[in-house]
Amino acid sequence: MILQTALPILLCATVLFSLTLGRYPISCHDILQLVQFHCGGFTGQLDIERLQTVNNILLHIRLPRIIAAAMIGAALSVSGAAFQSVFRNPLVSPGLLGVLAGASFGAALAMMLFDHWLLVQISAFAGGIAAVLVALAIAAVNRFGSILFLVLGGMISTALFSALLSLVKYAADPYNQLPAIVFWLMGSLANTDPDNVWPLAPVLLAAMLGLIALGRYLDAMSMGDEEAQSLGVSVQKIRMAAIILATLIGAMTVALAGSIGWIGLIVPHIARLVVGTNCRVLLPASAWIGAIFLLLADDLARDWLAVEMPIGVLTELLGIAVFLLVLRNIRKGWV
Repeated sequence: MILQTALPILLCATVLFSLTLGRYPISCHDILQLVQFHCGGFTGQLDIERLQTVNNILLHIRLPRIIAAAMIGAALSVSGAAFQSVFRNPLVSPGLLGVLAGASFGAALAMMLFDHWLLVQISAFAGGIAAVLVALAIAAVNRFGSILFLVLGGMISTALFSALLSLVKYAADPYNQLPAIVFWLMGSLANTDPDNVWPLAPVLLAAMLGLIALGRYLDAMSMGDEEAQSLGVSVQKIRMAAIILATLIGAMTVALAGSIGWIGLIVPHIARLVVGTNCRVLLPASAWIGAIFLLLADDLARDWLAVEMPIGVLTELLGIAVFLLVLRNIRKGWV
């Protein structure tokens, strides 16, 4: 109960801290006065020109990016925790069924053919969905519903779309298109703005809530399919629902900010160490911790060096370090 209260407070503090970071200095006092201005309690201590500058930077640049970082971190963490519960494997991540590879291929293809940001996002989403459909089709041809064949189908789909992505990179213009594709694949929140954040926010939130609502069924499935069925759980339907929701999350996050790895793998382990393995508590805790983790990573990415660092590279470096720290405790949480 204490953690359920502490994590939202910690996220709010992280958001406030992130709002103050950037090339243009903005203090907590500036933020407070801007809030007072919009609430009708402006004290007049800021001149109008600075007030407009602070308003534009916070509402049109930093806040959409911060919301995008928090949403993506939370969504990838919840989907990772759900995947690890569905497949009963601590090394599973949201990209297991090929969604990240498919979305990356779709985005790269659109960048080569159209060079329009909205089409890139649509193509990334479509690519992610197509990759998961390929994985499910391979599983269906063999033994639909079997975890083993789902995993094998995901591996084949990932390999297929990774190969197609390499083909697109080979065919792309090496001076303009290829650098843009490579940079986008490393993940970045620099292109997030109100036009692409607000439409996706309700969908991502609904998908996360849907996975969290499946928590008690995932708890039952963690004991094994037969045990879950004996408790009245429709294992196949719950498994497919979790896969569909996690696929939507994976495709939308790649469409919004490129490929950001490791979040869905390591954050559920951190949350499991903090709150235990009960999915009804684990999934919400993963969402809060994932949002905080990616916000802090984005703060580092945009302010650590003089030039912004690709956040996908930073999450990989941080993910490896954190994973090594929690590795010794993984077995304790799963056996």
